[in-house]
Amino acid sequence: MTSNTVFVAGVGMTPFGRHMDKSIRELTRDAVQAALADAQAAPAWLQGAFFANSTQGHMDGQHMIRGQLALGDIGGVPVVNVENACASASTAFHLAVNYVRAGAADIVLAVGAEKMYSADKARSFSAFDGAWDVHDTEAGKARLLAMGRGIEPPPGSMSTRPYSVFMDIYAAMGRLHMRRYGTTQRQFAAVSAKNHAHSVHNPLAQYRDAYTVEQILAAAPITYPLTLPMCSPISDGAAAAIVCSEAGLARLGTARQRAVRVLASVLQTGSDRPADALERHLVRLGAAKAYEQAGVGPEDISVAEVHDATAIGEILQSEVLGLCPPGEGGPRAERGETRIGGRIPINPSGGLESKGHPIGATGLGQIFELVAQLRGEAGARQVEGARIAIAENGGGLRGVEEAVACITLLGR
Repeated sequence: MTSNTVFVAGVGMTPFGRHMDKSIRELTRDAVQAALADAQAAPAWLQGAFFANSTQGHMDGQHMIRGQLALGDIGGVPVVNVENACASASTAFHLAVNYVRAGAADIVLAVGAEKMYSADKARSFSAFDGAWDVHDTEAGKARLLAMGRGIEPPPGSMSTRPYSVFMDIYAAMGRLHMRRYGTTQRQFAAVSAKNHAHSVHNPLAQYRDAYTVEQILAAAPITYPLTLPMCSPISDGAAAAIVCSEAGLARLGTARQRAVRVLASVLQTGSDRPADALERHLVRLGAAKAYEQAGVGPEDISVAEVHDATAIGEILQSEVLGLCPPGEGGPRAERGETRIGGRIPINPSGGLESKGHPIGATGLGQIFELVAQLRGEAGARQVEGARIAIAENGGGLRGVEEAVACITLLGR
């Protein structure tokens, strides 16, 4: 075992959902306390903290020192604030891993927290408006929506109620996939039905109701081919992880037996590639680096948590991660291969569609789930024999793809 081996020694997570009665500081405290208890670590042992949050500046005007305030209960710890759109929490984790790997500390905290619910719904939906180039909004929107040309939305398949413009963009990506590979709306619905079924067994999920494919197809439309259950909700919540070196792990007593190894952590920035150049997709490039770093391939993956801000996203990510060939994501989901018990279970937590999507906490919510899976502690949603896990968390938009993505590989 090399001296720069990095471990996840503890994880903690609040329920994701509506927390109108809790502040960012309270949510952060709950997740951090749970992670410390899980690691059997004292707050005084922390030698650094990376705090992820994306929307607090927009929601309540706290544009600076968010982490120093949210982590005020832990005195004296150096705090770094991290903002990387919906990939903020996985980026905080990436920075914590590399901080430890560089020898700067032995026990470090990565935590993400978000409060997105507001009595002012327009304010909640507009939290995403800064996640693309605000100086190029109209041209950018036209470029993105052009991907959906060639598939005409049926009458009545567009919502008259407000929703995030990102749903229009995901829908355009979905229609491009439909045109290119023959993917069907029913296959997107199969992804959603699978994730909602998984979330029934996740006590921390925002939504825990199962739906059939037919119910999802018949649900309220958002923007074709998306219906409401295929889309992630607005969420509040927090998640945290204790990251440590071998020396740090040696201080944690019996918690050492439950530690999970970080096999790879890669941060990839998007490009201005053409829409049809999927071989240059940032997640495909980042995943290749992660597999090389870990010395494994996609065929070795036991379980995956991917960024399904919509069901369309899960199909796209399953392909660019190499978990299935291009164009096969939809058929494989429809055949049940991505369910728990299937060939490659994806989003056993319920994914963003069901578990929730408090964007500054989302990536660490994925880490929480995969650590539980690798420990064999996921209960009724356990993936049998899970040994190697992958998380993919994307954020923002640049050109026709995410502005940033973080790929994490974990193993026992």
